[in-house]
Amino acid sequence: MHSPRLLRLAGAVFTATARRRMRAPRLACWGAPAVTEGPIVVFASHASWWDGIFFMALAQRLFPARRGFVPMQAAALGHYSLFRRLGAFPVDPRDGAEPFLATAARVLARDMLWMNAPGRFADARRRPQPIAAGLVRLAERVPQAQFIPLAMEYPFWSARRPEMLAAFGPPLPGAALQAMPRPARRAALAGALGATLDRLAGDAMARDPARFLPVEQERDGMGGFFDRRRKAASARGLDPELGR
Repeated sequence: MHSPRLLRLAGAVFTATARRRMRAPRLACWGAPAVTEGPIVVFASHASWWDGIFFMALAQRLFPARRGFVPMQAAALGHYSLFRRLGAFPVDPRDGAEPFLATAARVLARDMLWMNAPGRFADARRRPQPIAAGLVRLAERVPQAQFIPLAMEYPFWSARRPEMLAAFGPPLPGAALQAMPRPARRAALAGALGATLDRLAGDAMARDPARFLPVEQERDGMGGFFDRRRKAASARGLDPELGR
């Protein structure tokens, strides 16, 4: 059961936790999602425990009108059953990909899916990025979906706390993925995620906050975020308090 009220409360708690341990979440100026409607699968790198919290922050800021669901290992979800009401649903590798595919297809009929592409922790520098079998097969079940790569990094710059950096890459149409043999489809997904990670890494190494926009709540929702994206050339004038 998905509880919007509980999701907002958890988002506030997780955001407060991130502010104590991390610096402000930032999105690369070039890295906003190119599509925001229709069936969407966000497939992300998975190098850190913080990824789930970053998912929540990005979902609430960039897709405020969309319900998001996340597959989670059944054993872990058994210990954190509250996460079911935040949009998590169980997957068990012993059951194979079919139960995941069936649930994901139901989710994508009206909502969006966020998932860690490797299915396990994998260093962001690894190439090619591992791609879970269920993700490889998902385009066969939902060819109408757009598959959007999401890169996330947590580098240290000049402060005591690490940065939270993210960027979405160009979407891959599900129909184009469906037409590929599975090995080629896996390579396409890994290539898109790796390319997004590489571009984000370049911005991270530059250590320049002007290359990023802060992920924060706007009074007018997504429109305000994209207004700021169009004004990215003036990003050097951002309030330095937003970087804390």
